[in-house]
Amino acid sequence: MNLCERIKAIVGANGWIDAAELRQRPVDFWNATPTHALGLARPASTEALSALLALCNEARQPLIIEGGRTNLVSATLGDAQTLLVSLERLNAIGRPDAGAMTLEVGAGAVLEHVQQVCAAADLRFGLDFGARGSASIGGALSTNAGGFQALRYGVARDQVLGLECVLADGTVLSHLSSYAKDNTGYDLKHLFIGSEGTLGVITKAVLKLQPKPTSCHTALLAFASFEQVIATLTALRRSLNGTLSAFELMWQEFFQFNVDALLQGRAPLDASYPYYALCEVEGFAGEHDGEHFQTLISDLFDSGSVVDAVIANSERQRAELWRIREEFEDEIQLFSTLIDFDVSLPLPRIEHFADQVREALALQFPENLGLHVLAHLGDGNVHVTTGLPSAARKDDLKRCVYRIIAELGGSISAEHGIGLAKKAYLHYSRSPGELALMRTLKGALDPHNILNPGKVIDAATPN
Repeated sequence: MNLCERIKAIVGANGWIDAAELRQRPVDFWNATPTHALGLARPASTEALSALLALCNEARQPLIIEGGRTNLVSATLGDAQTLLVSLERLNAIGRPDAGAMTLEVGAGAVLEHVQQVCAAADLRFGLDFGARGSASIGGALSTNAGGFQALRYGVARDQVLGLECVLADGTVLSHLSSYAKDNTGYDLKHLFIGSEGTLGVITKAVLKLQPKPTSCHTALLAFASFEQVIATLTALRRSLNGTLSAFELMWQEFFQFNVDALLQGRAPLDASYPYYALCEVEGFAGEHDGEHFQTLISDLFDSGSVVDAVIANSERQRAELWRIREEFEDEIQLFSTLIDFDVSLPLPRIEHFADQVREALALQFPENLGLHVLAHLGDGNVHVTTGLPSAARKDDLKRCVYRIIAELGGSISAEHGIGLAKKAYLHYSRSPGELALMRTLKGALDPHNILNPGKVIDAATPN
């Protein structure tokens, strides 16, 4: 049997899609190019995946693990010689343990389905972002996803207790611990979380859950200065007893564009301001939470920290406010050659970063089509989007922005990973010694360089 026939024997007829059929689907959500690959394998168990990896390792067959195919850094891009592997059949979701507040899930489980199972048990999995309806748990962990509630619950890495994964040679590492304290040597799960499938394949995880809040209150706050923004965030953190779930900052240009595009100019606030923050509080004290929130916003208004505000008085109004922050289809149409950045910076340097980028665009790229800036401010994660009339100077613009990030001591990737799109710029955030150690780890765990080759970091020549 040839390699494809041997793979099909492992995953079964229902677990194999051949190259011709794959060409009928796009590469991913962002890339409409037809998929070119050796084929797509869909193992239905950890054991089948282990056998598949062992076979590919022996044959030196490169492969790429697919999740929800919504990544933003070309992390699952391959070619006609690459085998694609989907974990969509490893999608089991266990029963939440209400006492321990844990849940065991398969890597192929869709994030939104996990959220729904938790909510039905009055629990919450605190990871949430726009692609919740398609993103898989394995994909979210492999990129160490962040999102809207990282301010309260942390990023993906912070919400995993135990992990099962398979190494390149088929070895299964299963340490599905359901407790927080485990000092038995190296915490191996953190090698695989955030490694984008280059060191091993995550198959199962034990997730840390939280009590499901019983109240939710949302406000849109406006500010005349960045100093007011920081003062307000600090006051909310101190006064809300850990119930602040989101503080999403939007610069004026982005906010006004989405208000015009989505709400036909029906702005929630009458006047225009330099900064807007979508603030959400989720608590457990019912009406008291709402009264406390309103009093706090009123006090901030009286003190001059907040210059204008609207508090959502219905779920419809809350959803409308979140649309301004979440939706991006019109933005994609605006920026014909879209260039986006997902970066992190120390909180005091964020305003300076945005100002420097704006000045650089005006001086060096006057043909730019605008600048949209927004941030998960509580964790220093800034999203910057711009565009050019053509792709001719796209790489020049990227280097310009990443140099600014390096000068300000920031990270070139906050929550979207490295993949192919950011690999050439990794040195702006990592030292030569760190990059060398990454190569050493890659060589030790995947000596034949079969796992997502070429992504994150260039490995040494495979054996």
